[in-house]
Amino acid sequence: MSFARACGLTLLLIVASGVHADDSPVDYMTQVKPLLAKHCAGCHGAQKQNVGLRVDSAQGLFVGGDSGPVVIPGESAKSLLVHAVTGTENASQMPPEGPPLSTDAIALIRRWIDAGAKSPADEVVEAAAAKTSDHWSFRPIHRPTVPVVTRSGSLRNGIDNFIRSRLEHDRLEPVEDADATTLVRRVHLDLLGIPPAVETVREFLEDQSPDAYERLLDRLLASPHYGERWGRDWLDSARYADSNGFTRDQPRTIWKYRDWVIGAFNRNLGFDQFTIEQLAGDLLPNPTLDQLVATGFHRNTLINEEGGTDPEQFRVEAVVDRANTTGTVFLGLTVGCCQCHDHKYDPLSQREYYQFYAFFNSTEFTPGNQTLPKIDVPTADQIRMGEPERAAQIRAEISRLEQELKDRDADIAADQTAWEKLLTEDDKKKLPYNIKNAVDLVVADRSDVHKRDLSNYFRGLPQAREKHPQLNEISRLRDLEPKFAVTMITRESAAPRETHIHVRGDFLRQGARVEPAAPAVLISTGGQGPMGSRLKLAEWLVSSGNPLTARVISNRYWQRLFGRGLVETENDFGTQGDRPTHPELLDWLASEFRDVSPSSAAGPAWDLKRLLRLMVSSTTYRQSSFARADLVERDPLNKLLARQSRLRIDAEMIRDTALAAAGLLTEELGGPPVYPPQPEGVFDFTQDKKPWKTSTGRDRFRKAMYTHLWRSSLYPSMAVFDFPEPNVACTRRVRSNTPLQSLTLANDETFFEFAQGFAVRLLESAASDDSQRLGMAVETAVGREPTSLELARLRGYLQQQRERFTHDVAAAEQFAPKSKPANSSVQEAAAWTAVARVLMNLDEFITRE
Repeated sequence: MSFARACGLTLLLIVASGVHADDSPVDYMTQVKPLLAKHCAGCHGAQKQNVGLRVDSAQGLFVGGDSGPVVIPGESAKSLLVHAVTGTENASQMPPEGPPLSTDAIALIRRWIDAGAKSPADEVVEAAAAKTSDHWSFRPIHRPTVPVVTRSGSLRNGIDNFIRSRLEHDRLEPVEDADATTLVRRVHLDLLGIPPAVETVREFLEDQSPDAYERLLDRLLASPHYGERWGRDWLDSARYADSNGFTRDQPRTIWKYRDWVIGAFNRNLGFDQFTIEQLAGDLLPNPTLDQLVATGFHRNTLINEEGGTDPEQFRVEAVVDRANTTGTVFLGLTVGCCQCHDHKYDPLSQREYYQFYAFFNSTEFTPGNQTLPKIDVPTADQIRMGEPERAAQIRAEISRLEQELKDRDADIAADQTAWEKLLTEDDKKKLPYNIKNAVDLVVADRSDVHKRDLSNYFRGLPQAREKHPQLNEISRLRDLEPKFAVTMITRESAAPRETHIHVRGDFLRQGARVEPAAPAVLISTGGQGPMGSRLKLAEWLVSSGNPLTARVISNRYWQRLFGRGLVETENDFGTQGDRPTHPELLDWLASEFRDVSPSSAAGPAWDLKRLLRLMVSSTTYRQSSFARADLVERDPLNKLLARQSRLRIDAEMIRDTALAAAGLLTEELGGPPVYPPQPEGVFDFTQDKKPWKTSTGRDRFRKAMYTHLWRSSLYPSMAVFDFPEPNVACTRRVRSNTPLQSLTLANDETFFEFAQGFAVRLLESAASDDSQRLGMAVETAVGREPTSLELARLRGYLQQQRERFTHDVAAAEQFAPKSKPANSSVQEAAAWTAVARVLMNLDEFITRE
């Protein structure tokens, strides 16, 4: 060991032991402050505050950074500043670049701290620099001037001016308008999620009035199916599902939130109010039942009901999910990158992440009963009949009786154990699925939810009621209790929680305390930010003081209609995201969406139907999707929009389109989830077997958005077509193209049933011959008349299938629909089923041109 290092080690040992080589007083202003200014203030000063720390003032040292105070007066051994400059206690040695502090300098800092870290009360501190950024998405929205286009052509609104101006600059010619047949199918799929009926297409083609398309838009935007199509789109962002997630994945009841979303879109609730009610409906003055239901947006988080889990850990994870989801959905920022450290690219710090997290940290949560809070949602008739009041009286009496039973809990538990021991395997098979799951587990492996469900079930059994009269009375009262739909909501806790930075993202290592606040860069560029509550945050998100939400939402709706956003990285508007292909158009759309005054003739602000109508009215939207050779060569990804994009429709639309073609679609809105047929064995790889009582009657043919959605086992035919995992917010679905998709359309039980229904519809039609019937089949499936070549090939295929089934009656009986018309043979019904099956497997059937 060198002499210098030996001397340094000796000095450190002396200082650590409290015996100082120099006991003279240390002056903060002349000795300590200049030392820190030279070595540390570059990263921790007025201009820059890494890890939220300023060391250019004594107060900054006492307040500290993300990990808390860095100086503890009188205790240098516990002070983080000393750990940092010495590289001890698992701290990274500071400064990270350049020579470390000398041994004498470190000793000086120790002496100052151990002597009480005295500093002048009137120390002058330079004001911290405001956090700003010149990144395009953080700048305020200013409405750009609509450009003048020299070769105007067919311009229908300002969208076309921006698009054509860019095409002129790049010397590209746009394609012609799509034909009327293509356009009517396109706009039906985009606005309603289902194709038009044959009669609707024909009526539109026959209507030669100049406003025919505008009147079509009026009808579509007024349709109740509009709310279903765009509501399902929003549920992706809300990570909606009908179960809790994780391996247990127990069912939850939150479909009333789904129905609220559909209703909000149908009544065209302004996006500002739509946002406020979902994020903070419970904090509005005298919130309505609907506004409470709306807060289900942030109850779509996962719930862990496995044994041995830490309730606080999963509460924290739910809060993290709420913060990250809000950042992604409304701000288009990757705020979750700040959970463990400052954002590496965007002007977002870890401190700001936990300030944002703090808005959601005081929502109600009861350890051991993570499904709270929830509310009854009685119907209008139930309210009129006074059933909520009657239910309250009955529940109060049940509560009184349960309190009387407290002294007998041990006896009831013993009776329950005895009952369990007597259960045979046949007995267990007859139990409800969640009770069987609990009974099959040893007691040590049962979660609180298992124990609760099992206890409640046993207490309702006749043998339990006979031994304990109160249980009999409780059971009787529960039979009398009015039954309401129930839904999960968000509600603020009576006692607010303190929020601390989680050091390196670990909720067990609490750093500095923080208060709720929005990211400073958005406040400094956009004006006043939220103050304190979720309600203030929600109001700020849709205020003129936030430049992101209007841009992000306008871009997402553009993405839905054109296949690609003006900003392709639609969930990352930060510095690592893509720049907009048409920045002026994006800001013009955002301004049109956000800033239109309610008194303006153009319509109210934050009007989603108006925004969508603007887009689908444009020439840009109405163009053909024909990929001309020069466009493919110069703009293969169609970023300049000289043509429309050809898109495979979403998973739910594929099922609904097949149902519509078959004439089976049940069109009623809302209600509890349903259980259409699915393949056997779907739950073989889940920890708990799930109930799936296949729906019959009209429920069997409900729209796909009403299918019960288990997180651990997605409905197979929708998963094949890229239905997203609902565990996190999805703001853009992927579109894959796999052989399994074709096999599903041909062989899946439900799609085969739809093909049979399609065949029955064709056989029952008034068509006089095969050509008429085949023409109807093509029109029904893809919205247009067949070409002569297509008709000839279909006629040949039909004849081939007739011959096949004539020689194989057994196959015909398997293929033919059970409800075939009485005047059709089994062979004929089977042949038309085969034709319907082919048409429903066409690329065109599942594509929006």
